Amino acid sequence: MKAFLILEDGTIFEGKSIGSTKEVISEIVFNTSMTGYLEVLTDPSYAGQAVVMTYPLIGNYGICYEDMESSRPWPDGFIVRELSRIPSNFRSEDTIQHFLEKHDIPGISGIDTRALTKILREKGTMNGMITTRNYEDLSEPISRMKAYCVTGVVKATSCREKYVLKQAETFEKPLKKVALLDLGAKKNIARSLSARGCEVTVYPCDTPAEEILGSCPDGIMLSNGPGDPKENVEIIREIRKLYESSVPIFAICLGHQLMALATGADTFKLKYGHRGGNHPVKDLETGRAYISSQNHGYAVDPASLDPNVAVPAFTNVNDGTNEGLKYVGKNIFTVQYHPEACPGPQDSSYLFDRFMKMMGGNE
Repeated sequence: MKAFLILEDGTIFEGKSIGSTKEVISEIVFNTSMTGYLEVLTDPSYAGQAVVMTYPLIGNYGICYEDMESSRPWPDGFIVRELSRIPSNFRSEDTIQHFLEKHDIPGISGIDTRALTKILREKGTMNGMITTRNYEDLSEPISRMKAYCVTGVVKATSCREKYVLKQAETFEKPLKKVALLDLGAKKNIARSLSARGCEVTVYPCDTPAEEILGSCPDGIMLSNGPGDPKENVEIIREIRKLYESSVPIFAICLGHQLMALATGADTFKLKYGHRGGNHPVKDLETGRAYISSQNHGYAVDPASLDPNVAVPAFTNVNDGTNEGLKYVGKNIFTVQYHPEACPGPQDSSYLFDRFMKMMGGNE
């Protein structure tokens, strides 16, 4: 069946429908990862967005459910150049086509994804529509596209009730207790802590700071998540209370942005964001560079930082944007990128060891 991707600037791409055939309007973003499409599909940070995969062949190793980063896929749509319909992998349990159909996610294949990516890079991220309807007049759908805004996605992706992920079986008893505030967390954040001997309690995004602090955790983790950080006014207020405590805090991606907002800094929307597994970041203290996994459309404005509160700790080598902060006089550090990877390089997994050391545990 024919399908169309229509951008809010009137550009039309014609391809083939994959997955669900429902019509959807979403923010169109691109990811440059060559592998890890299932982890991309199940990353809650993509809620409210449709993902363009720039690598031309997607689906060749099928769907391996063990690799999912949450219980379900979150993007509104999936856009690829070529879809491999016959996966070749001994771990494969399903195909992308069936996976998308099962979760009612529309997609489109057979379009020039690199031409589409160039448009998004030159003009910036924009809204678009995936549809099987051939519109003769674009005025009505474009009007709907321009009115679309990603809202309420943190609460939609967060867990509903708190739960405990026990530490790995190799540890007889937990080395440390960590409270993880779920802002749309990927599973591998909690797994990375568990593998280091932590008992991780995962809390819904709207949990009061008093409840988290009342559990007497050795450390607090603020997770990744979707959407505009400034929308989360109540969560920012609670994070400020966490900041004012003496508990060590490590924050990733959206958590990094919310901590910055909670301490008086500002954030801004990037032209087309950072999404992929090959982004170089520089540690400003050591001068060492790391290749990182990233997925974000907003960044902290370093010019808005109070140097008595926080100082830049990492920077993006490509465009110079902020990639992490160290908080003055506090056991708090935050990063914009994803040290837990999935998908992506594991160069930055040492940050979890740094967090363990900060809590007084094994390094």
